[in-house]
Amino acid sequence: MRTYRELLRTPEFTPLFLTVSAQVAAATVSGLALGVLVYAATGSPLLAALSMFGPSLAQAIGAAALLSAADRLPPRAAMTGVALAFCLGTAALAVPGLPLPGIFAIILGLGLVGSVGGGVRYGLLNEIVPADGYLLGRSLVNMSVGIMQVCGFAAGGVLVSVLSPRGTLLAGAALYLVAAGTARFGLSARAPRAVGRPSVAATWRSNVRLWSSAPRRRVYLALWVPNGLIVGCESLFVPFAPEQAGTLFAFAASGMLAGDVLVGRFVPARWQARLGAALLLLLAAPYLVFAVDPPVPLAVAAVTVASIGYAASLVLQQRLMDLTPAEMSGHALGLHSSGMITMQGVAAALAGTLAQYTSPGTAIAVMAAASVTVTLALARGLSGPARTDPPQGARADIERHGDAGNPAAPPQAGHLAGNTPPATGNR
Repeated sequence: MRTYRELLRTPEFTPLFLTVSAQVAAATVSGLALGVLVYAATGSPLLAALSMFGPSLAQAIGAAALLSAADRLPPRAAMTGVALAFCLGTAALAVPGLPLPGIFAIILGLGLVGSVGGGVRYGLLNEIVPADGYLLGRSLVNMSVGIMQVCGFAAGGVLVSVLSPRGTLLAGAALYLVAAGTARFGLSARAPRAVGRPSVAATWRSNVRLWSSAPRRRVYLALWVPNGLIVGCESLFVPFAPEQAGTLFAFAASGMLAGDVLVGRFVPARWQARLGAALLLLLAAPYLVFAVDPPVPLAVAAVTVASIGYAASLVLQQRLMDLTPAEMSGHALGLHSSGMITMQGVAAALAGTLAQYTSPGTAIAVMAAASVTVTLALARGLSGPARTDPPQGARADIERHGDAGNPAAPPQAGHLAGNTPPATGNR
């Protein structure tokens, strides 16, 4: 599968695509409104960054305790429930007079709910698309993220001016309701990808197995840390240029969209696996210009070029799948999603703290330099042949008898389709 037309003809891909698009639009509009609301009330770059990216911090708890639910809940019901929870939580954030601790309590709760959403969403994508369509499907989903963020930040800036931040939060809640309806009535009922009840013990067993492989650890770190540090840079757009933050966010989303189209659709497969480290360096290096507090036009140009590098997540996710057994692909993607979003929240907190003691521009440059350093440290482990773990049933035999003369089969694309149970920001 090499064209978006083929992909859109795949049954159920379109309703999944529309559900994700509505959720991203809702998150974009409501996140910008909440950041403006908190910054206006407190004048704190740290609290403004945490209000926009704070749910990310709760992903660590969710990844440790709740992630097994991603494969053990019916996908349609889970996606509908997550969207409804965000609808109610976003509407609650719009209540006048809500104290700051109440705002952050709701943000924490939404983060816990959202920790399951990535595994459900991208595990379902694995089930829907053909075996060779995952990277293309993920590319198109990422494109929808970019488009919805461009439109969402542009519309969010207008709505904040016209309706006020609280009115914009209600608009975001309405979009979450649209996402819930699309998931409920557009997707078919499917059985969970794994048997058994969700539990903390099941989550930990799978996390330990995934983390036990050194090649997978390097890919996870490359997916989480350089990306997260740059999202920390983005969390300071409001303090850096309060009147132009929506423009900076919109152009960042435009660059991300361009990178996803270029890498997902036009770069030959034989080159994709070699681009991970280079794209991560592109993601960070242009932000170094913020060290000199650039004028807004130059800042917009740097942000746009840098955001092309977000396409690194496409090729690194493909490598993660090549390194992951078929029966764990859904959990592996959920762990990637939760870890990435957690790191984004940690980086937002760190960036906000640095900005409190220096300036937003200086903090952005420091975070970018850290991202470059981490990428250079991980670069050597992001290419070369990938080898999966043996399936669960064969694992005990290998532990008893060893695997000499019985190497794991070369990675197959078949597990990407999610045909065997169990089968994603935000960047």
